[in-house]
Amino acid sequence: MGIGETPKPHLAFLASPGIGHTTPLFELASRLVTQHNFQVTFLVITTGSTPAQTEYLNANPHPDLHIVNLPRVDISPLVSNDTTAFVRLCIIAEKSIRTSLSSVLSRINRPTLRAFVIDVFSTDAFEACNELSIPVYSFFTSTAAFLAFSLYLPVLHNHVKDETCDLPDPVKVPGCYPIRTRDLTGMATNRSMDDYRWFLHHVSRLTKVTGIFVNSWDDLEPISLRALLHEPYFRDIRAPPVYPIGPVTKRTEPEESCKKILAWLDKQPKESVLFVTLGSGGTLTSEQLTELAWGLELSQQRFILVVRKPSDCAAATFFSVGSDKDDPEVYLPKGFVERTKRVGLVVGSWAPQVAVLSHRATGAFLSHCGWNSTLECVKHGVPMIAWPMYAEQRMNATMLSDEVGIAVKMPVMGDGGETVMVGRKEIERVVRVVFEGGEGGKMRFRARELGASGLDSLSRGGSSYETLARVAESWKIGN
Repeated sequence: MGIGETPKPHLAFLASPGIGHTTPLFELASRLVTQHNFQVTFLVITTGSTPAQTEYLNANPHPDLHIVNLPRVDISPLVSNDTTAFVRLCIIAEKSIRTSLSSVLSRINRPTLRAFVIDVFSTDAFEACNELSIPVYSFFTSTAAFLAFSLYLPVLHNHVKDETCDLPDPVKVPGCYPIRTRDLTGMATNRSMDDYRWFLHHVSRLTKVTGIFVNSWDDLEPISLRALLHEPYFRDIRAPPVYPIGPVTKRTEPEESCKKILAWLDKQPKESVLFVTLGSGGTLTSEQLTELAWGLELSQQRFILVVRKPSDCAAATFFSVGSDKDDPEVYLPKGFVERTKRVGLVVGSWAPQVAVLSHRATGAFLSHCGWNSTLECVKHGVPMIAWPMYAEQRMNATMLSDEVGIAVKMPVMGDGGETVMVGRKEIERVVRVVFEGGEGGKMRFRARELGASGLDSLSRGGSSYETLARVAESWKIGN
């Protein structure tokens, strides 16, 4: 800053652990720096961070976006081998926040600090922010539908004594589509589990924030957003203002990681390739990975398959994405890579998702339906095969297939909500539906419509751009 210049207004950000939480908050921070003239201090919980996250955060430095690493904390006395990924995430966030957040925030230039933006699993930051009189906003990085359910869960918890998963009828969040109980995330259905207690702890505090950003926009989720903005129920529980600002997605990836894959894609016909990857944490069992490989081979469809070491835990790589160095071929059926080399590309551990989805040769995306991946897919007008695995992904899959019309669901769930094995013939059938049938053509047309709508919403004058601009202006004038 030059002599006599007025310092830029300052924001602080904090995401809970995991690249899936860090990415949208960092992209929002970047947008506020580059489009709305803020400086941002982006706090990073380093305990449990992955190589992929570190590489992403350091890829595009900006003089007004300062990354500050919170000290690592020891959680070994608090966890065991049986601790789920979600509970581990919450414990890491809580201990990191309580150990160092107050001292870090107190060193920021307080007169210029206008707001602190956190994700939904970082609400333990409230105490430090209240002490320093810093207004807190939440960036809810999932769907508007899941936000509405999250605001409704404390009421459901107090008024219904049965387990949510045992309810005979769908859950009816006021003003929203009914939610089948078997589509609900496990951390919202079983009161005896630590996952449920942590989830309820955080979503019960959503009404304490000054405002909630949600990674969606009107054309994608009109019913849920209308409910959040206008349904009397949400006013009655004193829900804070909700600001739809999506799609907030990753923009770029390290060029070096893209070269081999993009060179292969360049040789493929337009919209001919199925991209198969299950997010930053998703892993299949050995048996299911074998069936997936056989299903791809039987379909005779071109594909890129991202392979990770098999595991019985669906989120096994949540805290290690980007670090699996094994040869992916050892996990696949014998001879698979050789037999499919004319139509397929097998990649180990991780692939540059944005680069693949934006390529002209990509025709569909087999995805776990994590919201970041979904928005990247929609933004580039690519239809989906939904293979939900954990968290709120079953809700997302049902919404994308039944309401939005851009996905076909793989039958990975039994009648009781349990995960089931999907055989190779069924996988072959679903892949052919997307690429060969009229249903696939309709999904592709709808995906393109939404992709164009999402880009329009982010342009100056678009709904998401103007919503964020109004909040940014209120921060600048001190309201």
